[in-house]
Amino acid sequence: MAEIPGTQHYTGTDTTMREPIIKHADIRNFAESRVNLPSESARRYRQQVNTLRERLAKHIADNPGFGLVKMLHAGSVAKGTALRTINDLDAAVYVKKDQTPGQEKDLVPWMADRLREAYPEKDPSDVTTDSPHCAKIHFRGSGLDVDVVPVLYEGDENDYGYLVDKFTGARLLTSVPRHLEFIRKRKAANQTHFAQVVRLVKWWANQRKAENSAFKCKSFLQELLVAHLADCGTELKDYPQALEGFFTYVVKTGLEERVAFTDYYPSSSLPGATGDAIEVFDPVNAENNVTDKYMWTDRGALVEAAEEAADAIREAFYATTKGRAVESWQTILGPSFRG
Repeated sequence: MAEIPGTQHYTGTDTTMREPIIKHADIRNFAESRVNLPSESARRYRQQVNTLRERLAKHIADNPGFGLVKMLHAGSVAKGTALRTINDLDAAVYVKKDQTPGQEKDLVPWMADRLREAYPEKDPSDVTTDSPHCAKIHFRGSGLDVDVVPVLYEGDENDYGYLVDKFTGARLLTSVPRHLEFIRKRKAANQTHFAQVVRLVKWWANQRKAENSAFKCKSFLQELLVAHLADCGTELKDYPQALEGFFTYVVKTGLEERVAFTDYYPSSSLPGATGDAIEVFDPVNAENNVTDKYMWTDRGALVEAAEEAADAIREAFYATTKGRAVESWQTILGPSFRG
């Protein structure tokens, strides 16, 4: 089984070394109690989005020629990688391209008006357009918001459509079902472990963002890097080892190597060198470098944070007291980790 070049993993089963104080079970228990979105909450949140989808589908069926086509659940709850701290849900509404307004700046307000028409039972003020990229539907009971992104749709059978940048007018090809399928394939190959390692990496990144608001490591990038490691044979079933593998990969490569996938297009479809600081390509669109807005300083900060995390894991492994081992893991998982 291939392994990412340059990665080094400790193993608590090495007979020449003693067992670490903090083991896989400790990280798993922390994840289950503090990191993961409880399954009952996930079920309830999915049902909220499904209710929106069903009501929109009925309105579309009852009103031929309506400008919206369908709503699809997207984001971390749909993928099964959501954190306990989630406070909004994601959905994509496919809209008929030929019925949308001519100006990009008018697309989200136009969609919001269509959503108010589709959900007359909701107070119109529950559908807002504070963000330039999406409309927001508020649930007063749960306090959750559903961020709804418009996708220009022309009937593609794989649900490809275009996201539109309000400021530049640039159009980005995407497919919500294929993004979900991509993640589900990795989850199926790694049972519960792929999703859990993604959540732990997300939790780590959130700790860094809490310390430094300029730190950049978006969720999609985290998912793709873990998927890349899994595809290359990195074991995910031992969480300290998997996290060490993730951080060591970032450090050893410096995020200078190109990362791409061939689920939906051949590698020959990728563009030539872009000159971007990081090149990690969207698995459903070969032309979309998902990190094209990352600067060299962003890459440097991400590599530095990963090096600190990798060092902390190794220090925890060699720690001779539980207090020291816990302190090292808190560098990665935050002060709420108690071992």
